[in-house]
Amino acid sequence: MKPKDNPDKPSQALDKAQLRRISETTIGHYDRAAEGFRDGTHDHDVSQNHEALLEAIEGKPPYSILDLGCGPGRDLRHFRSLGHDATGLDGSKEFVVMARAYSGCAVLHQDFLAMVLPENHFDGVFANASLFHVPSQELPRVLLELSTTLKSRGVLFCSNPRGNNDEGFSDDRYSCFFDLDTWRDYVTAAGFIEVQCYFRPSGLPCHQQPWLATVWRKG
Repeated sequence: MKPKDNPDKPSQALDKAQLRRISETTIGHYDRAAEGFRDGTHDHDVSQNHEALLEAIEGKPPYSILDLGCGPGRDLRHFRSLGHDATGLDGSKEFVVMARAYSGCAVLHQDFLAMVLPENHFDGVFANASLFHVPSQELPRVLLELSTTLKSRGVLFCSNPRGNNDEGFSDDRYSCFFDLDTWRDYVTAAGFIEVQCYFRPSGLPCHQQPWLATVWRKG
């Protein structure tokens, strides 16, 4: 299924220079805010998301997991504590240093728009609050790259802030705020099969749940 037209997208295709500026500006924001981000998110309870990924992976653990946009390493450390072979990836050099030290895991310093990943390697990809920084123009390619790095029937977990399909810069970060239907269109177009969908934080009315969490299996 082809993602539906979105009047809020940039009216013209982004060229290489514009994409480079998007990455540099967004990554630069996180480099500058790294310590405050680490301190502000360290105690966030994302156990529901951890469990959603791990429960969907087939076969016996331990699993090979890519934490896409691992930040300071909170989730990497958790996956490693469970005995999994966890690898991080982040564009922020500050986060990469923090994540390596905090988790003890390998962490790749790579821009989401210029990833080099092994084929058929990971059982699961954990993309918690990360893929919404990928411009919609580049999202189909990035999702195909994640599919390629997953093993057969591997699992992709995503959690993104939801909205009305608008995108652009906000607070020096490029962000896309998709609704559920549009997000489904993008991920299914990349060959994934939906396993689960829920809104977060749990236990609140839908209008107070800004996060869209989805679990997908490589088709």
